[in-house]
Amino acid sequence: MMLSSVLPAELLGPPFNIFRVSLHPEGVAPRITNLREWRAHLLDRLRRQIAITGDPALASLYEECAAYPGPDAGSNGAHEIAVPLRLRSASGELTFISTIATFGTAVEVTASELSIESFFPADDATAHRVRDYVERLPPR
Repeated sequence: MMLSSVLPAELLGPPFNIFRVSLHPEGVAPRITNLREWRAHLLDRLRRQIAITGDPALASLYEECAAYPGPDAGSNGAHEIAVPLRLRSASGELTFISTIATFGTAVEVTASELSIESFFPADDATAHRVRDYVERLPPR
């Protein structure tokens, strides 16, 4: 099952935003088993982006996401090399790490500051479950 199939339409419509989808109480948040750490991580990322860009839309997004009900952000695990995303699923907990690529020196203005976040299985059990899922997908 695709994660988007269990999310309300208003979270998937424009303007789509992964911070909102991740932290909204009707979004992915109830499925995140380490929501305190993940929330702190995402809110910290937003704060850093606001400090760098001064973008009022990001400041508004931060206020919205910080106001969602959830655990106090607390520590974001700054002593760790990465904050894993731990998701509750029908087949057990899935654990991912992510990496972000930002095109800060793109020649094309529309790609400037574009960021792409990729998630990778953080353990063998998650890798196996993801592989299993992908192998069961119908051919395109």
